[in-house]
Amino acid sequence: MSDMQKAISLVIATFCKYSGREGDPTTLTKAELKELLQNELGELVGKAPDKAAVDRIFSDLDTNQDNLVDFAEFGRMFICLTTTCHEFFTKKK
Repeated sequence: MSDMQKAISLVIATFCKYSGREGDPTTLTKAELKELLQNELGELVGKAPDKAAVDRIFSDLDTNQDNLVDFAEFGRMFICLTTTCHEFFTKKK
């Protein structure tokens, strides 16, 4: 597998690792999202994001307002985060 294929596979596997712990295996609840953020993105979002921050992130991601985050909604967060990191790390000095 190419590096890009491995990265895609890893993003999908990470989503699946947390989704469905509280029900639907194709979505994240707010608690599942919080755990994913803390465990997988802790260095970028802070080890223990406060409730208000998680609520805000969840609300921003849940574009169809079904009180769940599906993979497409999660993917938008992931690409925004990746874009932000790219801009930060490639910024000219």
